[in-house]
Amino acid sequence: VEITISLLKREMDQTMAANAQKNKFLIDGFPRNEDNLQGWNKTMDGKADVSFVLFFDCNNEICIERCLERGKSSGRSDDNRESLEKRIQTYLQSTKPIIDLYEEMGKVKKIDASKSVDEVFDEVVKIFDKEG
Repeated sequence: VEITISLLKREMDQTMAANAQKNKFLIDGFPRNEDNLQGWNKTMDGKADVSFVLFFDCNNEICIERCLERGKSSGRSDDNRESLEKRIQTYLQSTKPIIDLYEEMGKVKKIDASKSVDEVFDEVVKIFDKEG
């Protein structure tokens, strides 16, 4: 966790040092669990504010079907139903509570990810346009 956060912080600092206008960052898939969140809070408190969490909301079966379809050409060994169901359980146990915490703070922007790629992209653009 400490290594991941120090790498994120270093890249953010370098980006802002090169161009002060580049002071907003999209961090994908982090924090994933309580340990990540505690590490982030410890290291980044007062140095970075979380404006919002972008949450792609999609039911489990659609996620599984999409990953199984991806698995036909991805070559990923974890694109099988058993692995995907385990990943969903890990998400429910570890990641969902973090999202819930940010939701309690009013910082979650939800997108219905069961829609088409173009519809989801349009929603993402609207959120980022609003947030500046």
